[in-house]
Amino acid sequence: MLDRLPLGRLPLRHRIGVAFAGVSLVVTGLFATVTWNLASYYLVEQGVESATRQLAVNLQLVERAMADTADVGGLDDLLTGLAGTPDTTVALRRDGAWTTSGREVDPDLLPAGVLALAENGTGARQRVMVAGMPSVVVAAPMPGGDVFVEVFPMQRLDANLRFLSVVLFTGVAVSALLGLALGQWAGRRALLPLTAVTRAAARIAGGDLTARLPSSTDAELAPLVATFNRTADDLEQRVSRDARFAADVSHELRSPLTTLVNAAAVLTRRRDELAPTAREAVELLDGEIQRFRRMVLDLLEISRSDTLQREDGELGALVHGLVAVRGGEHVPEVDAPEPVTVRVDRRRLDQILGNLLDNADAHGGGARRIGVAPRDRYARIEVDDAGPGIPPEQRLAVFERFARGTLAGSRGDGGGTGLGLSLVAAHVRRHDGRVWVEERPGGGTRVVVELPGVDT
Repeated sequence: MLDRLPLGRLPLRHRIGVAFAGVSLVVTGLFATVTWNLASYYLVEQGVESATRQLAVNLQLVERAMADTADVGGLDDLLTGLAGTPDTTVALRRDGAWTTSGREVDPDLLPAGVLALAENGTGARQRVMVAGMPSVVVAAPMPGGDVFVEVFPMQRLDANLRFLSVVLFTGVAVSALLGLALGQWAGRRALLPLTAVTRAAARIAGGDLTARLPSSTDAELAPLVATFNRTADDLEQRVSRDARFAADVSHELRSPLTTLVNAAAVLTRRRDELAPTAREAVELLDGEIQRFRRMVLDLLEISRSDTLQREDGELGALVHGLVAVRGGEHVPEVDAPEPVTVRVDRRRLDQILGNLLDNADAHGGGARRIGVAPRDRYARIEVDDAGPGIPPEQRLAVFERFARGTLAGSRGDGGGTGLGLSLVAAHVRRHDGRVWVEERPGGGTRVVVELPGVDT
């Protein structure tokens, strides 16, 4: 199910980082939510309670002033003094008329429900927006049906709550980013053994059978390291045994093969003295002996493990030289529009190109073009023929040893050894390059070899 989601397509260390960030986001988000609710509830309740207590004290002063009938103007002065700050409003409804002081507020803007409760003898309070300012309205009943109201500003409390919300939101965001960074770091650290395994496996796949993992004392990694190294040891030993076997067999065959070649050469020179049936048998024998000789030489070359003798050279000039020396019935066009420098083993490069041209002669009616050009960080060689082509499902199999069968039969007389392209692939891998088969534009086969270029 995870692979169907976009997250499932992320690299593992990124998924670990996202998981850390998600957990951090949830935990700090819950903490911030609880903190916000508790803090806002406490601060608002404190503000409302403070306003209620202040109204109770002010109400007593107003009632005393109203009871003192001798001081007629004292009530107005008292109301003005009770307002305190310019943003506070004090309002007294007496005999149906409103007397206000402090911030001017239209009595019609006061919440009707609060006034109704006060008229019925019950004190009430409510947080509302009054004239565009957050406020708490507190109303208390007075004798004779009068109502005393105070409007306390709450903009400072709201500003504090907004600041608190920004701080909490920022803390959650920073926590998520830190969780992501921590997850990336933890994922990278946790995947270091996997990275080491990947690199060692890549080196083995590239032909370096000496690649091993460093020993580990970790209880969980030690079995993996031991198993990998043991498998690599077994693989190296098996490959070495196979190479030694092929080398020994090929070496032992050289002496009798030389005898057969010489004997076939003597018979060939004297074939005119033989009967027609014997002459045909000698020709067949000579062809098979020559094919056997090429196979033994190819097996010896494959089994060799000597190091490369690399030197710099201009690839186009090397290809031109090989084509000129080779000659033959089919001389391909060399298309090398710009110089490309490579560091290669000249002998093995000659074998690569020679085998590709032999393969084209045997199965594709001869090579028609050899293209040489730079491609990204590689030097690219393209060998084109005009044969029937190779089906896509068989293009990888042609680089296997003795890969002939129906594929070879569909491309020619099948006279090859089945080792030419296998030897090409082995030499290209030793040069840290790559080789593949694709369709030539216009029909036929194109074999592409890419070798690491040299920056000039």
